[in-house]
Amino acid sequence: MIIGFQQNYMCGQTQGTIFPAPNFNPIMDAQLLGGALQGISCEKDVLIDILTQRCNSQRLMIAEAYRDMYGRDLITDLKENLSHHFKEVMVGLMYPPASYDAHELWHALKGVDTEEKCLIDILASRSNMEIFQMKEAYLMQYNNDLQQDIDAETSGHFRDTLMNLAQGTRMEGYADPSTAAQDAMILWEACQQKTGEHKNMLQMILCNKSYQQLWMVFQEFQNISGQDIVDAINECYDGYFQELLVAIVLCVRDKPSYFAYRLYNAIHDFGFHNKTIIRILIARSEIDLLNIRQRYKERYGKSLFHDIKHFASGHYESALLAICAGDAEDY
Repeated sequence: MIIGFQQNYMCGQTQGTIFPAPNFNPIMDAQLLGGALQGISCEKDVLIDILTQRCNSQRLMIAEAYRDMYGRDLITDLKENLSHHFKEVMVGLMYPPASYDAHELWHALKGVDTEEKCLIDILASRSNMEIFQMKEAYLMQYNNDLQQDIDAETSGHFRDTLMNLAQGTRMEGYADPSTAAQDAMILWEACQQKTGEHKNMLQMILCNKSYQQLWMVFQEFQNISGQDIVDAINECYDGYFQELLVAIVLCVRDKPSYFAYRLYNAIHDFGFHNKTIIRILIARSEIDLLNIRQRYKERYGKSLFHDIKHFASGHYESALLAICAGDAEDY
């Protein structure tokens, strides 16, 4: 059961942990990276110091300067010189956000086993523009249509809801108080009846109404049923369909709280699930990772910095902590 998340995301300021570096010099950074990667032993500290302390657009400029200077692709050189989870972090930082989402979705869909939780994390939390850009990147990088791959690799109402989210047609910035009670009644009936038609109506509302509208709908749902919408979904549904519906609700309410919850689960419930931790830290590093850190500390008592330090090690740990950007007192 997941309840009690803070609901102040929409009215609060969000802040990442990685910012554009002042006095940025891509040519100098490219030279330092070239020296670090081409020495007898790879100087991993140099890679961390540069790539975690530059914003994404600056990293792309470094990659361009690196190609001009050495005639090679920086991502290829990182892949050839690094290994394991440290490689995943350094390479992940080099993708533009939409390309990184596309990369993660491709591997989630086309790996040995479909990684449903990755699909949920990305598609439940991205804006229309982010979804449009990731679909474009997916097509360019893999010459495949994202929605066709979702259709082929998933099933049932879980697939239908993912397909709806992947259309990127959620209304934005629009709310109609006069229809909130009606929408809430449909959601309540869907939790009671649980027919295929009711499931379709449930996901249509959650995937297409604006966040502002859904805030009012969730309040009306509470008034009608005497129950929080998350509790109702948890009681009425199960499997990945239930997890996806809950993720949508939690992202509407407060994305940093949702990602704090997912990080805590990945660290504590799944024995440090590296892929999830890497993906969330990189994807949210310039959006709201500072807010995620704050929610994590408020909700779980220990800081994200502390828990990463406790479970990770070596240069991998150093890279994650640099992205997390925690202070000594966070420990």
